[in-house]
Amino acid sequence: MTRYGPWMSVFIGLALLGGCATTVPQAPVVATGPMKQWHTVTLTFEGPHTDETARPNPFRDSRLNVTFSNGAMEYVVPGYYAADGHAGQTSQMAGNKWRVHFIPSQTGRWTYKASFRFGADIAVSDDPNAGEPISFDGASGVFTISPTDKIAPDFRGRGLLQYVGKRYLRFAHTGEYFIKGGADSPENFLAYADFDDTYDTAKLERKGEAVGEKFIHRYEPHVQDWREGDPTWKDGKGKGIIGALNYLASKGMNSVYFLPYNIDGGDGKDVWPWIGPDSRDRFDCSKLDQWEIVFTHMDRLGLMLHVVTQEQENDQGLDEGELGVTRKLYYRELIARFGHHLALVWNLGEENTNTDAQRRAFSKYIRDLDPYDHPIVCHTFPGQYDKVYTPLLGYEHFEGPSLQTNDTHAQTLKWLRESKKAGRQWFVCLDEIGPAHTGVKPDNDDYMHDDVRRNHLWGNLMAGGAGVEWYFGYRFAHNDLNCESWRSREHMWDLTRYALEFFRSHLSFTRMNPHDELTSAPDDYCLAEPGSSYAVYLPNGGTTDLDLGESAEAFRIRWFNPREGSPLRIGTIALVTGPGVVKIGQPWHDTDKDWVALIERAPPKRPKRKP
Repeated sequence: MTRYGPWMSVFIGLALLGGCATTVPQAPVVATGPMKQWHTVTLTFEGPHTDETARPNPFRDSRLNVTFSNGAMEYVVPGYYAADGHAGQTSQMAGNKWRVHFIPSQTGRWTYKASFRFGADIAVSDDPNAGEPISFDGASGVFTISPTDKIAPDFRGRGLLQYVGKRYLRFAHTGEYFIKGGADSPENFLAYADFDDTYDTAKLERKGEAVGEKFIHRYEPHVQDWREGDPTWKDGKGKGIIGALNYLASKGMNSVYFLPYNIDGGDGKDVWPWIGPDSRDRFDCSKLDQWEIVFTHMDRLGLMLHVVTQEQENDQGLDEGELGVTRKLYYRELIARFGHHLALVWNLGEENTNTDAQRRAFSKYIRDLDPYDHPIVCHTFPGQYDKVYTPLLGYEHFEGPSLQTNDTHAQTLKWLRESKKAGRQWFVCLDEIGPAHTGVKPDNDDYMHDDVRRNHLWGNLMAGGAGVEWYFGYRFAHNDLNCESWRSREHMWDLTRYALEFFRSHLSFTRMNPHDELTSAPDDYCLAEPGSSYAVYLPNGGTTDLDLGESAEAFRIRWFNPREGSPLRIGTIALVTGPGVVKIGQPWHDTDKDWVALIERAPPKRPKRKP
């Protein structure tokens, strides 16, 4: 077909009719989805027939927005060109389908109305009246949403994961707070052979880091973890990556960090959302549909999407680092296609080197376009924290640092304190530890992960941090670019799960604050709700004294083993009474290893029954 033919004919025809879409029959709209709260509702419109390479450009020169309303509640949701509507299975580049995904936050009657407009670069215009209405512009309808039928870990049973001005993100439906534990590696998670048009464009050329021949992920060790009923595409593709996610979720993890773009000088040079590595304004419909299959499975498993939009090596690659047309198109396509996922964090960039003005502009653009206000964070180099984070303190479109540090406890404390002082409390996560050549070693090289467990996992959590993701160093097998098996760190997942389960099962952690000053040992961590409960982590064993302040209550002491995840047990001292400083004793064995003491107000004694 000609590049201007069918679509331009539609546009010219409508223009001759005065540009009014209501003068022609309304195009069919198909609504799909379970029609339940927190489940995705997808509207697919029949519009002008075009293709990924056509002119006008369907990604730049058209704009679909759909307004969804329920009473006073309103969401304006961006849509996208979807080729034939089944591109993930057919690999089609052409078609007449245009699509929008919506998350209904309430039950009841919802209405929708589509705005579909045409014009040069209209996709990046924020003027609702820009361009001209075409095809199904004005299409409207109604649907009814019933309550969700899912339960945790499925995010559809928990609702949208939101920033609520506290140290932890919270699920909108259940009200539960979220602490993450997951995988930071491989950063090129999406460089997977079963995705359409995905390949390595260069050798791994990181000047000593993970040098090697061309490589692409297959995740063959995880094919065994795929289960009947799990998704695939194109007659059975995808079992390796779906199995990998199944495995990670089975270990109790809840988050995965990945780059959707690592060309333009990036490390892996094997992930991009466009029709080719040289394109920047035309998106690969089939590849992105296949990503969507994977992300939807992550929702079911309870795995958060940590979307790291760029890396240090390519953060000047779009519009030379500015918020220009290609960067806006990139953000818009990510939001339109994937913003409906319930647990998602946008990261402005790994080891980011953009300017403060650019970071602010990126954040505001994402916030204005994302109807669900997913949290926005930024990752940066050690030693660059003050330069990057201090200017963002109090900024209304930014929610926290994505830390790369070896000083985890102190840096977590600092940015929680500074953000609270600035009037907008951040949530602070640890997303990379160094050195880069080491990170978290495979179990075969460091089974107990003592330093990682003591100084980083518990260092973040006991400072009031919101959780961790683990980076794999380049000198070791299954590293940050070529990891094929998450089983390589199986014990690290176990150690992380023990910590998360302790917090969820035994602590009212949202009411507790870091109070390292209440203990006498120089290297321990204390998280407390003074007068009620105290958690004391002793990274090197031994014991400590605890200041109970003016409380004259009795407190019981029980111990938790962070190396084994054992049940709470009584140690050498079972009960203490305030006020003032008390000794907490020691666990019953292995007193030279790390332990957690849980000191809680003792339950009142039951009165004795009369004979």
